[in-house]
Amino acid sequence: MGAGSFLLPKRLGLVLDPALPVSAAAALTERLQSAAKAIGVLLDSSPPTPRDLQMAVPHIQLRLDPQLPKPGEYYTLAIARQGILLTSPTPAGLRAGVATLRQLLREHGAPLPCLKIRDWPDFSRRGFMLDISRGRVPNLATLLDLADHLADFKINELQLYTEHTFAYQAYQPVWETWGALSAGEIQQLDTHCRWLGIDLVPNQNSFGHLREWLAYPPLQPLAEVAAPYEGANGEFLRFPSTLAPNNPGTLPFIRALYDELLPNFSSPFVNVGCDETWDLGRGQSQAECERLGKGRVYVDFLKKIHAEVQQRGRTMMFWGDIILNHPELISELPRDAIALNWGYEANHPFPKETALFARAKIPFYVCPGTSTWMTLIGKNDNAFTNLRRAAAAGRRQGAIGYLNTDWGDGGHPQPLAVSWPLIVAGAALSWHGKAFDEKRLAPVLSRDVYQDPTGKVARAALALGVAHQKLKFTALNETPLGTVITAPPPEQRELFCRNGLKHFAKIPAKNIRAALSEIARQQKLLAQAHPARAAGRLLARELSLAARLAALSCSYMLWQQRRAAGKNTSAKTLAAPMIRELKKLDREFKAYWPLRNQATPAHCTPFLQWRLHDLAGASPKRML
Repeated sequence: MGAGSFLLPKRLGLVLDPALPVSAAAALTERLQSAAKAIGVLLDSSPPTPRDLQMAVPHIQLRLDPQLPKPGEYYTLAIARQGILLTSPTPAGLRAGVATLRQLLREHGAPLPCLKIRDWPDFSRRGFMLDISRGRVPNLATLLDLADHLADFKINELQLYTEHTFAYQAYQPVWETWGALSAGEIQQLDTHCRWLGIDLVPNQNSFGHLREWLAYPPLQPLAEVAAPYEGANGEFLRFPSTLAPNNPGTLPFIRALYDELLPNFSSPFVNVGCDETWDLGRGQSQAECERLGKGRVYVDFLKKIHAEVQQRGRTMMFWGDIILNHPELISELPRDAIALNWGYEANHPFPKETALFARAKIPFYVCPGTSTWMTLIGKNDNAFTNLRRAAAAGRRQGAIGYLNTDWGDGGHPQPLAVSWPLIVAGAALSWHGKAFDEKRLAPVLSRDVYQDPTGKVARAALALGVAHQKLKFTALNETPLGTVITAPPPEQRELFCRNGLKHFAKIPAKNIRAALSEIARQQKLLAQAHPARAAGRLLARELSLAARLAALSCSYMLWQQRRAAGKNTSAKTLAAPMIRELKKLDREFKAYWPLRNQATPAHCTPFLQWRLHDLAGASPKRML
């Protein structure tokens, strides 16, 4: 920090390095002009006149300087009383510096403090991945807005996790009720991301996680197994979701998907997934897996997918979980394939796993997560630790990227408003992990995301994310606040949220009431907030919807306890307001849905009807 400040005049010059590519110059100009306009300053990018130069009219100067001490996105930003100078060896570094300058303009307004900044990232690739395949497909406006925000937090990679939600022309019956993204929508998003300096990486799972595809009769012969089978301990069913790698129709199917999908993206990369191939070795490939080993069959098919990707001029990314089960085969991976080392619990062994990829000289990312799925309102304590430890392990072992993931298991009822604190935390940790301070999140979120001068939306979002602690009960990859209200009927034997109907028997009523009181406190705080813009008001609205659903989880557990104790009259009294609230939420969710998403909430919120059915006359036996 220096002494004094630079008071921006009503008209300020912008001088760009002539060596800047035209597209980068246009994007940098527009982003600076929009930030300046928001505080009443006109930023003029026309060349300065001789009189301007003679009178030393204040200006912002963006300069490329290949002699700076660090390559890549290193930049320096100097604000003096006479003007602003931003320098970097690359256009990408200038983009990062402009993101910082935009933050300063939003924070301070026209009188900017005099200062000097030297800055550079821990990871050259800093990404965010949003699941669009579990029940919530964002509309184009939502995705464009997401990209704008990500650019402001120096994120330079975006992935949309896709199983069946791209509108493939030959497969409309597979995706038509989900609201899949069209080729035109992807092209628009790709153009916008490229303009922002974000690489929109195509993402198409290509081995496992293909349940909706393999339920389609013409594609059923490609499934490794022909029918659902019992999962661990017989508690749930696994439906066919993995391609048979030795079926002669499998590779032609994958080729056709790539040929239609990839031309819509300008990225040199593609994420082919290939995680959690649960069915492998249980059906068509059983004999081959018994003869060669399941790991060998997996790697051989992964190499075939790699060849298809190479032929299309792309670099392959893939999830690293299966190969980590066969560490002796890691060294056989193609040296240009990028392993995505994922794990979402606070204690995930990133140090051990990243060391395996590093020793084999396989390029890799660390991929933590927001921990919002199957929680409704977050599991922030787990997420912050998971995000931190991934960053530390990635820095130590030389990861080339950091990809923060936001999944939608169980229908994806949680909105982006719940995820934003963790998205921003991941962005900060991937840029400069050692400087990250959770206490600084609330003012940044209030200013740059929720657009709430009261700060109450951010405070409520952060507090709701730890409300589950009041239950004094932990569960892997979920919270009861998320899975109780969303639990599928037991007879469906679905995997996700399946334990939600059992939690009531393990959590004391006083703990449930404590969590309910905490959620109510944050709902009251949220109601007092006053976001300044429509986008902020929409985020507050969807955060409120999520909180109300989490509160219903608490009420539902109390109702279950009364039913199980034979207190039917008391349970009926408790059920009446819950039924009214569920019906009201159903109406509100349907009204809110098109503001953010494609299609309808049919794949997202069937649980509202499930719980209405339960409250109208379920027996304790059915709840177990």
